[in-house]
Amino acid sequence: MTSVTGHTTDASWRPKVVIFDLLTALLDSWSLWNASTPSGTEEEGRRWRARYLEITFRQGAYAPYESLMKQAAAEAGVAASAAEVLLSNWSSLEAWPEVFDVLRRLKAQGYRLGVVTNCSKALGNIAAVRAGTSGTGEQLVFDTVVTAEESGFYKPVKQAYDAILGDMGVSADEALFVAGSAGDVQGATDAGMKVVWHNHVGLAAKGSAVPLRESRSLNDALKGFI
Repeated sequence: MTSVTGHTTDASWRPKVVIFDLLTALLDSWSLWNASTPSGTEEEGRRWRARYLEITFRQGAYAPYESLMKQAAAEAGVAASAAEVLLSNWSSLEAWPEVFDVLRRLKAQGYRLGVVTNCSKALGNIAAVRAGTSGTGEQLVFDTVVTAEESGFYKPVKQAYDAILGDMGVSADEALFVAGSAGDVQGATDAGMKVVWHNHVGLAAKGSAVPLRESRSLNDALKGFI
């Protein structure tokens, strides 16, 4: 997928903060989902992950994240053991290759960086540390991390996005959101933010919202801001 220009915006506009989806925009959680299934295949992992996304994105008010993960496995016909394997290997999540360099460059330009994620507090904090760790172990800390457990809502409910805007002390029009999933493109747009889509795994678009840019490269998705 090459970069696609969507909505236009004032070329001089700069956000005060850049807010990321975590598990898809910054992390290759897909490989871990695949590896956690009994077959270890993309077919089984994607089937489970697709059902998980459907469940979390229609959930609204927070329910225990781990239970939704297990529910998705059961409904996708994946062994219950897969969820336990995923949870036990959670700390081995890896960021997409360009992530650390992009985050460091954004920080150097003065942007504050936040994460809002459909996750429990414990797992979200572990994942955020993984996203901010370079291949050599250098660590970058996000200014704000808000999980669904902390906000009380799963994305794409507006309250989930409002929670991190409140925590970062900015209005929606002062924030750029980096989506990982199609649902985030619509949800963050509906919450009033400008959105770019790092569609690394080639997900199909959903809804009517069009991002400023879409690319399988995080560098390219953020072109004009870094």
